[in-house]
Amino acid sequence: MSSSSANSRRILALQALGMVAAACVSGFLVSLLETPAGLDACAARLLSIRQVAAVSVFALIICATLMFEERRLGVAFVGVSALLALKVVSLSDFVASTELHIILLLVGMMTLVGALKDMGLFTWIIQSIVNARRMTGLRFVAILMLLSGIMPGIVDEVTSIVFVLALVFQVCDTLKIRPAPFVLMSVMATNIGSTGTMLGNPVGILIGTKAGLSFGDFILHATPIMFLSLIATFLVLLVYFRKDIKLLDERLAERRASHVGLGPMIAVPYKSGLAILLLSLVFIASHHSLETALGLEPNTMLVAAPLTIAGLIMIFRSHRARYYIEHSVEWWSLVFFMMLFAVSASLEKCGVTDEVAGLIAGDGSVAPSKYVLVPIIVAITAIGSAFVDNIVFVSTFIPIVRRLVATDPGLQPLWWALLFGACFGGNITAIGSTANLVAISMLGKKYSVKVAFLDWLKIGLLVGFVSCAVATLVVLCYKPIAAA
Repeated sequence: MSSSSANSRRILALQALGMVAAACVSGFLVSLLETPAGLDACAARLLSIRQVAAVSVFALIICATLMFEERRLGVAFVGVSALLALKVVSLSDFVASTELHIILLLVGMMTLVGALKDMGLFTWIIQSIVNARRMTGLRFVAILMLLSGIMPGIVDEVTSIVFVLALVFQVCDTLKIRPAPFVLMSVMATNIGSTGTMLGNPVGILIGTKAGLSFGDFILHATPIMFLSLIATFLVLLVYFRKDIKLLDERLAERRASHVGLGPMIAVPYKSGLAILLLSLVFIASHHSLETALGLEPNTMLVAAPLTIAGLIMIFRSHRARYYIEHSVEWWSLVFFMMLFAVSASLEKCGVTDEVAGLIAGDGSVAPSKYVLVPIIVAITAIGSAFVDNIVFVSTFIPIVRRLVATDPGLQPLWWALLFGACFGGNITAIGSTANLVAISMLGKKYSVKVAFLDWLKIGLLVGFVSCAVATLVVLCYKPIAAA
């Protein structure tokens, strides 16, 4: 056995021990919580055991997400099985807590995006930008960040970053400039833009369905904050990467002087894809009105809209239907989300989230204030999401926020605090979001360039702080901004 192989095994063993230790410590800490009054000793002991099991499994999943990305689903499977065996959750509770409506919504959207990609819509968008006239460095960066901010809300953050980076790479290759700064600009704008609508990030879908928010509520309340944060981030990045932007401007000026474009123009039949996209957005945006008119449960048409359009596309493009389902849908992530939702539900069922909500809100002698709780929620979720998948923190905090809002409807802004903290915190580190990981992977694969953790952290902390500060201030200024 080689020394490198032995070192890898040693590191793996230490990581596994650390994961188990974290689970044990978490279980021990939750065992110190006070049990509800009125329970006899046997019932209190049983509840404590179930709380320890639920928290320990949750801690294992967090550690697996952080250290063993490729093993996290396996850990989740084993953890859920343990919760079922220990009767922490029943089989019927497990099925009910997997949030199948959210999973189906994501399946529909992923299938729809795969079809639009196949129909050349995104290629047409990239070509239109590359061949725009009178392009300057400042204008290109502004368009790049605006595109990166808008696209996630229409499709999703991963699809958005893949296509935006295709634009970045083409321009950087043509002008012979280093791509890393423009990749960072794109991905940070993408994480901010994913909050603009309910569809930009699974976090938005989860919060929207749990809080009773519609697509229109996001447009009315989240989109303005997203644009303000995007503008603030744009100004920060203009200063931080001013040398690279100046070089870009000089190279573009040389191309303009020579009457040479940035790339060839290829005829792409984009009109059908554009029509489908606009129809989909209108259908999704009107879901609340349709539900009211038809007497349906909230968000029924939100789920049905992408499924309907994706289904029609699969019928008329039947030769590609299997490809869309097998290659466009991220089944690995969706199954993990189902397991995670079930584990989060077990925390709520055992009363752990109620205890945490009580700790955050205080002892009840003083009414909790949004001026205190909004910054707390933003800070906790931003810091947590910088290191662990934001869906983990959001699924855990939703019962806590719901409990706090139930005690005081004036705390409804906490839903938005949860959204912006979780998504904006993803900019802090290179592992803070899926879009970050995809961008780093694409950059390394094409150019063999690595972005050092500390290099990312320098600008990530600044962007994360500025964007979270903007979101926090605006949320605090809103009168109840969430639907009841």
